[in-house]
Amino acid sequence: MPETIRPFHATDLPALYRICLLTGDAGADATGLYSNPDLLGHVYAGPYPVADPGLTFVAVDAQGVAGYVVATADTYRFQRWLESSWYPVLRAQHPLTQDPGDGTRDHMLLRTIHEPEVVDEPLYKRYPAHLHIDLLPRAQRRGLGRRLIEALSDALRERGVPGLHLGVDARNTGGVAFYDRIGFTDAGPDGGARVLTLDLA
Repeated sequence: MPETIRPFHATDLPALYRICLLTGDAGADATGLYSNPDLLGHVYAGPYPVADPGLTFVAVDAQGVAGYVVATADTYRFQRWLESSWYPVLRAQHPLTQDPGDGTRDHMLLRTIHEPEVVDEPLYKRYPAHLHIDLLPRAQRRGLGRRLIEALSDALRERGVPGLHLGVDARNTGGVAFYDRIGFTDAGPDGGARVLTLDLA
């Protein structure tokens, strides 16, 4: 079966959660960092296709879904949607906890769910869309990441979106190099991450 890029289908959601966890430590497997394996996906994968499935695309190979890109066309609107429609259910299911001191990071994601930071960033006016992209190791360095970004960029241009941004962990040097190759510009540091932008006009 040739590798393909296709639009998201609801049955892909478990695969998105699994891939999010397997790449969730600056591109490496984060399974050992979380007691609840779904929390990472609840924050960085799941809400995007639920809010706007037309901006999620998956990479498929002979073994199944091997990667994805999820996005929103309007970061400010997405933040409001998270607060009104996504986080309330998760807050009821997953109470806020303190750091148990065992090296797990569940408490950090729970803090994001219960006390999300509302971002008011002037850069987002020019680059209102944002994305998350993850590929399993078997799908990397095969051009699939570029094809996922191209599919998303085309969908955003059809909506008249002028630009998009993303944050990438500064430790993920391979990811930073990938974005540089496909035309992203480094907008500067944001804590332990780099903010990258892409003009779509």
